[in-house]
Amino acid sequence: MLSKFRLVWLVAGRELKDQFRDWRVLAPMIILILCFPFLMNEFAKQTVDFLNQYQANLILDRFVPFSIMIIGFFPITISLVVALESFVGEKERGTIEPILSAPLDNWQLYFGKLLVGVATPLVASYLSIALYLFLVLDQDLNMPSFMVMVQLFLLTTAHATLMVSAAIVISVQSTSVKAANLLASFIVIPVAILMQGEAVLLFWGNEQVLWLAIVGVMIISLLLIRVGIAHFQREYLLGREIDVINLRWIWQTFYRNFTGGSKSFRQWYLGVLPLAMRRVAPAVLAVGLIAFLSLWMGYDWIMVNVSDMVHSASPERLQKIESSISQLPDLTNLQGSISAPFLFMNNTRAVAFIFLAGLFSFGVLGILLYMLNIGVVGGVYALIELLGMNPNPLFFAGVLPHGIFEIPALVIGSAIVLYMGAVIVTPQTGKSMGEVMIELFADWVKIFLGVVVPLLAIAAIIEAYITPGLLISVMAR
Repeated sequence: MLSKFRLVWLVAGRELKDQFRDWRVLAPMIILILCFPFLMNEFAKQTVDFLNQYQANLILDRFVPFSIMIIGFFPITISLVVALESFVGEKERGTIEPILSAPLDNWQLYFGKLLVGVATPLVASYLSIALYLFLVLDQDLNMPSFMVMVQLFLLTTAHATLMVSAAIVISVQSTSVKAANLLASFIVIPVAILMQGEAVLLFWGNEQVLWLAIVGVMIISLLLIRVGIAHFQREYLLGREIDVINLRWIWQTFYRNFTGGSKSFRQWYLGVLPLAMRRVAPAVLAVGLIAFLSLWMGYDWIMVNVSDMVHSASPERLQKIESSISQLPDLTNLQGSISAPFLFMNNTRAVAFIFLAGLFSFGVLGILLYMLNIGVVGGVYALIELLGMNPNPLFFAGVLPHGIFEIPALVIGSAIVLYMGAVIVTPQTGKSMGEVMIELFADWVKIFLGVVVPLLAIAAIIEAYITPGLLISVMAR
């Protein structure tokens, strides 16, 4: 086993020599490492002087961690060019054949490129952060705690791994360096948006949630690495010269998988759709178990974090809250103001958004949104219980009638996302990555139209015209 890893280091050593020979890669990286911390330090001085006028202590306390995160991000974006050229650049230079003909396994070749691709930007980021910390020692700023520093370095490592692993996947699937560089925006922009959310967590000082962000980014990074290895084909790199958008082939591939050779709607609904549901069945079971976990987490979080607040409230305040809950909403007016089409479109948008979020994260973000939706139900249940009310009648009347249709639709819709993520990271012999994704999208459309939409439609009718009446009868007792 150790000899196999030696071959990985052999590929990594060759890649590292190529990088240090190219001054066009080293010069921007060195300039950014040396200059950007000074620029950020000057910006810190001006920001401190401005914020001191308004006593913005919270922002001042969190300014250094935010600056460290930004400084660690920029060297990674510059070094991303190296990862984007890791395979397609070798192909354009005519040096890919000796590498692919070497007695190396696919994972050895891939990890050799990945190791250097991640190590180079990380070293640059760490050096830039260290220089910035040295510069701010004499500033009137609060240095972050040791735990926050650990989180920031782990977050920088996670960002580098995520971006480089995505860049190498693009390099494997691209036919030219130009195409790979154009696709780099699909890496930088999502990570930049992700960092905006992480910046909010930093300024709010929510360190526990920041740990979850680090774990989530690393999971997506590992899945991207798995995708790259699963769809790495040597003959694919050598055989393709140019990509052409073949709309006819895309439609034929989608239509063939969607219809499954059926001749009628009845044959499709009774034959093709059950086969798709059978493939998704393990994911449905997993998502069902996640639902119970999410309910418990939402219930437990409210019990732990809100119970002290409720118990410390004055009797008058507590009575006011209970009175407002027992009177809201005005179900008599609500019964005629909310229509089934509105509820149906709202729930359909939620399932579609889970799909879109999972599509770009191998199901991770989609499942997180799903857990959030389910967790809210457990949280509301716990809140009503803390206020001394019996939540069971309210939930049996207000959730169960339409929930027996809506919750399975949400579970199945989220399970497809999980299934798609699992299939993408699984090797598919004889199929390109594009073909696999088209077939998976066809499966999602089949189950969405054949199962999820009918369940949501039934749930919307019940929620609009039956649930309010049941709630009125329960709350009138």
